[in-house]
Amino acid sequence: MKVVDIADEIFREAGEPTAYSIASISYWVRSNIGRLNSHINTFFEIDSATHEITQKTDEKNDGVLVEKEITIDAGAILKRMFLIHYYDREIRTNITNAGTDTIIEVTDQGSTVRKINKNEVVKSLTTLKRQEYEEMRALISDYRRAEFRPRQVVGDDTIKGVHGGDSQFVRT
Repeated sequence: MKVVDIADEIFREAGEPTAYSIASISYWVRSNIGRLNSHINTFFEIDSATHEITQKTDEKNDGVLVEKEITIDAGAILKRMFLIHYYDREIRTNITNAGTDTIIEVTDQGSTVRKINKNEVVKSLTTLKRQEYEEMRALISDYRRAEFRPRQVVGDDTIKGVHGGDSQFVRT
């Protein structure tokens, strides 16, 4: 999967935010592949020619490296990482603008003025960011569990042993 494909998915799933473009999200994806690798213990790289996100692995432990694309699960974690970044940026923007009043409704004859409560906006954004973080942690946990393979199986399964519960062997 290419960087721009993931960036396009992020852009659309985030509701096409005006503060971001697909190009800026692509830059964010390229800049945060290392963080994804740290979270899920992988080594994804971006091919400089094709902009594909790939990983070289020795799947059969025979010394032959196989190049495989980023999985949908790893891409989902990357998307959550971006949404956390997005909400963090929105929180900082709202905290910075807390000194200015935002009036969303004014009525002349009936004398109605309605303002946005910045504290409530920040609380809502913080709750959304916390939910995205928890979902990301769950995705990371699921990814690690699915990708876990034992390095070694201890024991010798080629020699049949005598067990106390075997019916054909009776101790006298």
